[in-house]
Amino acid sequence: MADYRFTEYFEKKVLVKRPYLTKELCIRVVEVPIRFERQETNRFRFWRAIPELEGKFLRVITLEDKVTIHNAFLDRRFKP
Repeated sequence: MADYRFTEYFEKKVLVKRPYLTKELCIRVVEVPIRFERQETNRFRFWRAIPELEGKFLRVITLEDKVTIHNAFLDRRFKP
């Protein structure tokens, strides 16, 4: 398993604003996504359905290294 890190933004903003998220859920998405893609800003997007969140899709954004988690949110527009 990779050694995951979290940006200050993730720690202080994302986890506070979205109490349904945990670091473990985000790591699970990055490790076993149903899809991932590179963003224009050299970040990466990862998606996965989360049973604990009623099967909704969680999008996790990492920095270029793919192990530093920067953002995460439910992606209501994602179509597998």
